[in-house]
This record gives sequence, structure tokens and C-alpha cells, in this order.
Amino acid sequence: MARVVDVVRAAIAPLTRTRCFRRVGPILLPPVERMVGALTGGRVQLSGLLVPSLVLHTRGAKSGAPRDAPLMYTPDGSGRAIVAGTNFAGGRHPGWTANLLAHPDAAITVRGTRMAVRATPIPVDERDAAWARIESQWPGYRQYERDSGRTVRLFRLQPVRAPR
Repeated sequence: MARVVDVVRAAIAPLTRTRCFRRVGPILLPPVERMVGALTGGRVQLSGLLVPSLVLHTRGAKSGAPRDAPLMYTPDGSGRAIVAGTNFAGGRHPGWTANLLAHPDAAITVRGTRMAVRATPIPVDERDAAWARIESQWPGYRQYERDSGRTVRLFRLQPVRAPR
């Protein structure tokens, strides 16, 4: 099964770096992800068929209102995850990154299981290693940062015990 996923990933990865995908992806993928998540009780994500995926639950940076964002993540050992605010190579940071900067205590849902996490921006001296780890999972993904013209915000999500 892993080989099949690797072959499909290798075929699809270059398509995700095209201008067409970058225009259409942000419009089509979020509602499709929400629909699949709703139909499966959060146990299945469309993107999760190719890469590890989660739903990030944050509070709005300004509003404090609950926000959900389906994201690809890269495992970082000891239950930690790395997430990258690529925003499909757009020129602006995605809103969820501002939410994490303002409210680093968040939650994630992975395959239907929700857990509390604390988000920490990855320091400058660790960025290259984090990108290498991400690209071992999804080759060429850092090109989104290069094409966006900005420094993509990278976060490490550390599981924490939920407050009682």
C-alpha cells in the first residue's frame, strides 16, 4: 500500500505546483475537505489519502471565534507535527497562522481523534531541517515559499494535556 501511495504522490506532487492548481485549489479544496470531513465524522480527509492530514482548531486572532483549517502535516517525532502556512504560494499568510501567533493553545483532529496542542513557531536556525523533513514527505513543497515571495510561517504542534 505504501508503494501505491508513493507512486500516486510522485505523480500528483508536480501538478500541485502548477499555476492552475494554485488558482483552483484554494477555491475547490476547502469546501470538498469540509464535506468529506462532515460525511465521515472527521475520520477521513481528502488530502489525507496522499499525506498525513489534520484539522487545526484555533481561535480567531482578533475575534476569538472558533476556526477550523484542514492542513497537511509532517510528523516530527514524539507525537509532534510540523505545519507550514504556504497558502498555495499566495502572497499573504493564511489566517490560521495569525491565529496561532495570537493564541498558541489550540487543538487538532487526526483521523477523528481530537487532542490539545501548543503551537510554537519554528526558529530560523531550524527552518532548513524542518523543510527537509517536510520535503521528504512531499517533494518540492518548499517551492511554495519561494514562489510566494514571503517567508512561510512554520509551526511545531506539541500535544499537551487538556485542562480539566
